[in-house]
Amino acid sequence: MVKMSHGPRSGSRRKLTKSAEERKRSLIGRFMQEFEPGDRVAIDIEPSVHSGMPYHRFQGYTGIVEGEQGDCYKVAVKVDSLTKYVIASPVHLKKIKG
Repeated sequence: MVKMSHGPRSGSRRKLTKSAEERKRSLIGRFMQEFEPGDRVAIDIEPSVHSGMPYHRFQGYTGIVEGEQGDCYKVAVKVDSLTKYVIASPVHLKKIKG
């Protein structure tokens, strides 16, 4: 028997799959996004970009930008009663207005 792989993308086939329409879209605007500390963002993983990708468990979560870390942003996400910090590239984040 072969041991099951437990890599960073295991168990995420449905979450990290793009539709045909999504594959046609350009990502330039999402790469160029800038956020300020205190901005509310949603974690929306872009599966075609592997650099700066957060763990797939955080797909769909919302959080607050705490600051920059290199080319990425540090996002505080509330999970139950804990605050977890996710490091994500701007292509994997979407700004929430309000």
